[in-house]
Amino acid sequence: MPAILVVPDRSFDSGVDHGAAELIGAASALGTPVVLADDAAHVDELGSLGAATVLVASQPRIDAVSAAYAATHPDAVLFSHTVRGREAAGRFAVRERLALLTDAVAVRRDDEGVVTDHQNFGGAYSATAAATHSAPVVTVRPGSCETRAAAATPEVRELDVEASGAREAEVVAVTPVERTSSRPDLLTADKVVAGGVSLGDEDMFEELVGGLADALGAAVGATRSAVDEGQVPYEAQIGQTGVVVSPKLYVGVGISGAVQHLVGMQTADTIVAINNDEDAPIFEIADFGIVGDLFDVVPEVIKEIEARK
Repeated sequence: MPAILVVPDRSFDSGVDHGAAELIGAASALGTPVVLADDAAHVDELGSLGAATVLVASQPRIDAVSAAYAATHPDAVLFSHTVRGREAAGRFAVRERLALLTDAVAVRRDDEGVVTDHQNFGGAYSATAAATHSAPVVTVRPGSCETRAAAATPEVRELDVEASGAREAEVVAVTPVERTSSRPDLLTADKVVAGGVSLGDEDMFEELVGGLADALGAAVGATRSAVDEGQVPYEAQIGQTGVVVSPKLYVGVGISGAVQHLVGMQTADTIVAINNDEDAPIFEIADFGIVGDLFDVVPEVIKEIEARK
């Protein structure tokens, strides 16, 4: 099986980045996952996620990726489509003169090689892409790949990295964000309940959107308008200027469906919309729609869910 080079985001704590499992799973459907690691202490965890080979290198990031690419001659190089992932992918692709395919929602093979699927303009258009030369560098949208690789006992190799001397940003300090919520993380949650500005204020947003999320065991998301009005912190913003999520279940409460928001959630497996405007654009992509006043509907939904528990 051809090698597929996986480059997880560099974690700022002692563990493996949470996106590694998804990237290794995507790689396993294409070939043999070969994972670049910053620390030999991560080998066992990466093996449990399905890494067949782990290349260990603590040198500057892009130099290490270039060395891994030269050592493995992979059919593709996978990064996460995160702030850090797409920045590193772009710099590496330019350095090695490789094709760059960004924000893929699926990675697969056809008769000619590796191809990627993309959702554009809020899901209005689907596209398939492939590199016409060399191995593609692909950034994979977090949450879009459900495939997970079987655990393996990886071969471990120390990577010999020759410093290029090229300028590279250096992280000199990190201030971790302390999570005080017991709810799932928005980026990786299987279920998301999101609210719009029509909730009115922070207390009502928490009562209805937060209450429904807690009943479902879901993460809380929001539109930009709700964030701008101070109803919920920026970290909850979904969309073009927020985060992109691909949960199994997305529930939109009082969200009309502006394209800027749809960009961030339209790849969810099942979309449920609650809105009093039957012509709201979100109903065009919703699998299930409830037309009604959210202040009447949502409490009844929460009550029904709790009763069925």
